[in-house]
Amino acid sequence: MKKLLPILIAFLITGFAYSQDLTQAKGGGILDIISISPGDGYSNINFEGQISGYGSVFVNFKVSAINTSKTSGTLDGQGRTILEDGTLFSTPLKGTWKRNGEMMKFYFTDAINNGAMNFVMWDVDILKKTADVKYFELHGSDN
Repeated sequence: MKKLLPILIAFLITGFAYSQDLTQAKGGGILDIISISPGDGYSNINFEGQISGYGSVFVNFKVSAINTSKTSGTLDGQGRTILEDGTLFSTPLKGTWKRNGEMMKFYFTDAINNGAMNFVMWDVDILKKTADVKYFELHGSDN
């Protein structure tokens, strides 16, 4: 027991030091679907719009199904954002999705070239051609 106590204390301290608060989104916005191009087992979807903290955002996803009902799968994409001062950021995007009727949920992380990292959730309405975006900061650009 004496040997386990220091390990347990170290585990608890590490867990709290690196825990993430996903109760309050850092920002978000609404993106419009610009185009959907179907392929064999996948679709390419292009989005653009304004996201708080990131300015004008442009995203392309390859959305691939993992089942015959096409109700879930993986997504792989790229994002670009241009701030009002002209600063350009880019990020690869990797994650998963789930569909219920015309509604899709996207879950992914980004790794922005300024060092920031976010966990991101999108509520995509295919018929309305919109995505309601929320992001949760995992790491800021300065840490």
